[in-house]
Amino acid sequence: MKRTVIMLLLTVWCFLGGAYAQNNADDLLKQAQQNLAQKEYIKSRYLFLQAYNAYASQGAYSKVVECGVKVSSLYHQENYYKEAFDMLRNTEAVVYTGEQKEKKAFPELRFPIIKERLQMYIKLKNPSRAKEQLDRLEETAKAARNDSLSNDLLYTQATYYYTFGMNAQGDEAINRLIGKYKAQKNYAKVNDCYKTLIDIARKANNSALVARTYDQYIVWNDSVKALNAQDELSALKRKYDESLNTIQEKDDSLSAKQYIIIGLCVLAAILAAVLVFGAIVLLRFIMLTRKQKKAISIANEHNELKTKFIQNISAQMEPTLDTLDAKLPGVKALHAFNAHIQELSELENSLDEPYEMEEKNISTFCESVMEKIKDKTKSDVTLAVNAPKLTVKINSEQLEHILLHLLQNAAEYTPAGGKIWLDFKKRGAHTHQFIVSDTGCGIAEEKRANIFKPFAEVKDLTKGDGLGLPICALIATRMNGSLTLDESYTKGARFILELHA
Repeated sequence: MKRTVIMLLLTVWCFLGGAYAQNNADDLLKQAQQNLAQKEYIKSRYLFLQAYNAYASQGAYSKVVECGVKVSSLYHQENYYKEAFDMLRNTEAVVYTGEQKEKKAFPELRFPIIKERLQMYIKLKNPSRAKEQLDRLEETAKAARNDSLSNDLLYTQATYYYTFGMNAQGDEAINRLIGKYKAQKNYAKVNDCYKTLIDIARKANNSALVARTYDQYIVWNDSVKALNAQDELSALKRKYDESLNTIQEKDDSLSAKQYIIIGLCVLAAILAAVLVFGAIVLLRFIMLTRKQKKAISIANEHNELKTKFIQNISAQMEPTLDTLDAKLPGVKALHAFNAHIQELSELENSLDEPYEMEEKNISTFCESVMEKIKDKTKSDVTLAVNAPKLTVKINSEQLEHILLHLLQNAAEYTPAGGKIWLDFKKRGAHTHQFIVSDTGCGIAEEKRANIFKPFAEVKDLTKGDGLGLPICALIATRMNGSLTLDESYTKGARFILELHA
């Protein structure tokens, strides 16, 4: 009895463990696809690779191939061809293991791997190696006996032939595919073939093929329109003939009531048109409302996931950083970067929570902040404060955080003999501005759009992580204000912090 209970518990444990691993792999794949849609290619590649490893451990071979091909594609998109080819070799090895275990071939899984390798050789302009992969692809498609793969093969053959200038063979491949769809009367697929062929020709810089295909596409569209018009005309004619017969049959017995019937029909048609129009308007309004709500919900969910993801990464980094030598510049930079990430995430989650305010003499406050950067400026740099002796309600801690960061930046980039000044101006009964100006090198025009966006560029963390200004901007927002760069000022850099009481 005891042994039976133990075996049952082990079975339940294994089942739960397998379910957890499956869910984890699916979550990684979902996150990778979301990052790919947002063009976060490096993060997406990392998540696809993690999902690949998770699925490989479960023996989910179709998912392994899907993730492996995506990783390879993202590698060679950035010209990391060695890593891309290695990824495909590893994926093929997993498929081979699966074939040995299941004792059967998986041609449908090998097909996307070979196709990805072929596309890389096409991109590398290596016709001989590309032809080897094309032959393998044809053999694999035949072994799979799958119409979808056969059609994909014809597309791929056309791409190869047109890329390397073999237009006749390319025409043969694409025409075979178009012929199949025409025979099936699948006009939408024929349209897709012509559009794909135009795209292939453009990528191959084959202007003659683009022009020729476009002409064929126009002719095809005209012929399809004619066929559809003929079908519609025939249907209308049948309906018309049926209506005439019905009218003729009813005319003998209902001639006295024809005016009443006509009047009722007209009225019914008007009412039907009004109802249909109203229903269309109502449905459109409902659909738009649902789409907007869904879009807002998805955006909020993604933002929460992003914030949680960043916080988790930061929390996981902290124990490892504590084991390193804190005196090293790189470790110091990582500690600062980790602290900034935490601060950024906390600010994003608390934007709706106002700061506590207190009355402060603005002249004294500004002078005290300016005093803190005196020992950080270069020789002969003039420091000036232009602030009246007014009492204003502020959060001194957070306001000092922003102004001190702006002044420290100004001190770093203002050369010897330059000038840094801090102005305070009232712009209304409930609006005032703090303006930090310098005569430094200024901010390059191409960088201005992203200075308040976190993680806008990859940087050497020992030279700053670029999160200072985004954090300051979030603090300003939480203080019911805004932080902006004055782009009209050209003698250095000028930042304007505007607060609303």
